[in-house]
This record gives sequence, structure tokens and C-alpha cells, in this order.
Amino acid sequence: MNPVVLRTALITGAVIGVLNIVFTGVQYGFEMLPVWFYLAQLLLIPAMVLPMRLFPQAAVTTDYLRRAGLFAMGWAVPYAIYKFSADALNPLFSPVSSLASYVLLVLVFALLFAAIRRPPGAGKR
Repeated sequence: MNPVVLRTALITGAVIGVLNIVFTGVQYGFEMLPVWFYLAQLLLIPAMVLPMRLFPQAAVTTDYLRRAGLFAMGWAVPYAIYKFSADALNPLFSPVSSLASYVLLVLVFALLFAAIRRPPGAGKR
């Protein structure tokens, strides 16, 4: 893997983990966050490294739905860790509603990224 891409993945995973800790800590109180929550944030680092090759591939894919699918697959695991680790702390946690909002948001972001990050000449006839 390209050193720049690897560094980007590591930094992105760490930043997302820190932001999740900050946002969740502000919401529930830092003293209420269990140890497993902090450890789960460490999973974001390999979760960003493994699918990172999908993002450059998606950026050059001309077909919109295929590009959206690549973006969705790239964000699926990191966002799952981010979302479900924070949602599980809620005393009213509902796995079904959490999963539904997860799927919806991954689809929305994939479609948005595919529209914004289209390669030159894509979509033109």
C-alpha cells in the first residue's frame, strides 16, 4: 500500500475514534464510558486501513451506482464501529432502529460521495 494512503488511513481512523470518544463523552459523561468503548475505537484504525484501497478506485469509476457501491463498502465497517459502539451505550438502545439508521446513512453518504467525487467525463454523453 502506498505510504501516503496508509498514513491517511491511520490518521483518519484515529481522528474518527477520538471524535467518537469526545461526542459520546459529552453526551453520556466521560466517567460513564466503559473500557470496551475505548477499546472499540481502536478498531477504527484497521477498519480504515483495510477498505482504504476502495476510495481511490471509486474516485475513478465512471458508473455512478458502481462508484456509490464502492464508497458504501469503504465506509460500511468504520461507520458500523462508530455508530454501534455509541448507540449501545444508550439505555433505550434498539438494535433494529440502530441498524436501520446505519443502513440508511451509509446509502445516503455513498450516493452523495458518488455524486460529488465523480471522475472527469463521468455522466456526460
